[in-house]
Amino acid sequence: MLYQISNGAVVFGDDVILHDIYFEIRNTEKIAVVGRNGCGKTTLLKLINGDVEMYQEDGEEGTIAMTGKPQIGYLKQIAFDDPDLSLEKEIRKVFAPMIAMKAEVEAAAKALETDHSEEKVKAYTALEEKFRDLGGYYFEKEYEVLIRKFGFSEEERKKPLRDFSGGQQTKIAFIKLLLSKPDILLLDEPTNHLDVTTIEWLEGYLKNYPKAVVLVSHDRMFLDNIVDVVYEIEYGTAKRYPGNYTAFMARKKENYEKQLKDHLQQQKEIERLQRMVDRFKGKPTKVSMARSKQKAIEHMEIIEAPDRYDNRTFHAHFQPEKETGNDVLFVSDLAIGYDVPLSIVNLDLKKGEKLGILGGNGLGKSTFLKTIVDKIPALSGEYKYGVNVQVGYFDQQMAMYQSNKTVLQDYWDEFPTLTETEVRNALGAFLFTGEDVFKNISMLSGGEKVRLALCKILKRKPNVLILDEPTNHMDIVGKETLENMLKEFKGTLIFVSHDRYFVKQVATQLLVFEDGTTNLYKFGYDEYQEKLDREAAAEAGGYKATMDLGGLISNKGAQSVGVGCSDVSGIAGSALGSASAGKKPNVNIGKERSKVEKKVKRAEEELAVKEEKLEELKAELLRPEYQSSYSKLTEIQGQIDALEEEIMADMEVWEELSSQLEALLAEENALK
Repeated sequence: MLYQISNGAVVFGDDVILHDIYFEIRNTEKIAVVGRNGCGKTTLLKLINGDVEMYQEDGEEGTIAMTGKPQIGYLKQIAFDDPDLSLEKEIRKVFAPMIAMKAEVEAAAKALETDHSEEKVKAYTALEEKFRDLGGYYFEKEYEVLIRKFGFSEEERKKPLRDFSGGQQTKIAFIKLLLSKPDILLLDEPTNHLDVTTIEWLEGYLKNYPKAVVLVSHDRMFLDNIVDVVYEIEYGTAKRYPGNYTAFMARKKENYEKQLKDHLQQQKEIERLQRMVDRFKGKPTKVSMARSKQKAIEHMEIIEAPDRYDNRTFHAHFQPEKETGNDVLFVSDLAIGYDVPLSIVNLDLKKGEKLGILGGNGLGKSTFLKTIVDKIPALSGEYKYGVNVQVGYFDQQMAMYQSNKTVLQDYWDEFPTLTETEVRNALGAFLFTGEDVFKNISMLSGGEKVRLALCKILKRKPNVLILDEPTNHMDIVGKETLENMLKEFKGTLIFVSHDRYFVKQVATQLLVFEDGTTNLYKFGYDEYQEKLDREAAAEAGGYKATMDLGGLISNKGAQSVGVGCSDVSGIAGSALGSASAGKKPNVNIGKERSKVEKKVKRAEEELAVKEEKLEELKAELLRPEYQSSYSKLTEIQGQIDALEEEIMADMEVWEELSSQLEALLAEENALK
């Protein structure tokens, strides 16, 4: 047990946020905390981090226990000490302890040059092992990997922190947190501001992180691929489930159904026994039996009915007011961007199709949507809609909408012909009930603003929905509701999302943005992932075949390229030795030249294979699943170092052979 909360509670004023909390972190567990928006997930993280105090009540004191003094890392509100400091210098602050330890190791090694005592050797060995275990031999490489994976360029490393956007500053703080390697890593919605490629990389990194991770996320695929324990917060308390998110959902359903079945069976048995008690308690000959049945009821351990799922959500089973023709949207050589094109798009979308758009940040996904809804002009090319198309457009800015109006006023101003009852019914379907409709718009949460925006869009009953990251700020129940709504939608859908599970559930085809180009796939996310897996397997298979053919890892030096030192010296001693002495060679120079040419060619081919292997190893060093595995990174780096030595030695042999060949060619020309 690394960390444990027993009987924990958090109270703000008169509001009990959490109560009866039992929460445990064991060793290197990867733990998800899930639940509805506002249920207390972030509050639990803050309690673990010490940012909020445990509520103490007489007779029911909660406790927090820890093994040792684990370092806890939590991505708090961003506050950099010096906004004029560059990104590079800010992040490298994390390495101050490692750099100091490196100096100690070097000093200890230098001391051994003059003092070989057992005490000095032991001190150096212990220090060096600790330095190695902490990642001292590759912390610089990990820094490089994280900078690239989070999308920062070489030029941006020198930019001052104040020049970065809020989202970019969050990424910088996140990089610092990961590099600091805390014993317990607390992450609250870590996939926000990240594209799909970076999310996939982060999955591998966190899965292989050598210490404990506790994360809050509404990304179901992300949770499935990382966690081995789930705590659900529902009705203010937490319950532990082993396994990933899918296993948790299955276990929760199973537990609910079993408890409900057991409860109903027990109630039925109590009712049967009570009927017997009531029937026979007044009969002298049956009093004894009636008493025994009464005692049986009294001694029962009552099985309570299970709490109903907290699955309150919005609902709007709407369908388009009009139908489009079969041709909905035609896009031809459409250059999108602002000053320069980000991408060129071609697309022919038909009625009823649901197009999911994927790709890295900054490649033009949102720009494409803004272009086809006339928010920004196209740079070149064209797009046109079919007949009867009515577009409903949602963008990310709607979650930041500010207004001094109440929810009721804001909605009614958009639909002034509706009665108050109709307005309240429409808002009630999106969870704005009772006093909620009098909330000021600017006081709403991001999720509430998204619900209000969708309520207004869907009221118009469009037949083409264009949605840019609609699930941001939604909890999992909200995402599932929107998924079902969009799957049942009879119109046409175009949407951008970084939530792979959402894309998997909704999209019937994909438009993928990749470095200035777009590729359309007439199938969903599962088939797309299978395609990527096949390509990766084929690439790995081709690489293995090359490895087998080349016999890559062989002896060092000249022999490792199939050319021994005796080959070189033999050539030098026969043809070249005689030629340099000015004598007629006693061997056929043409034949000797042909031999050397073959050896040069073979050396070049095998050098090329080794250099390819070197690039493969360097790429392997960047694989996300190895980034937090010290032993694996050390192993790969050792292979790289050994291969670089071999290549250097082979280059010397190749240069010597090339010199021999040039001399033979010169001698051959001189004899002509």
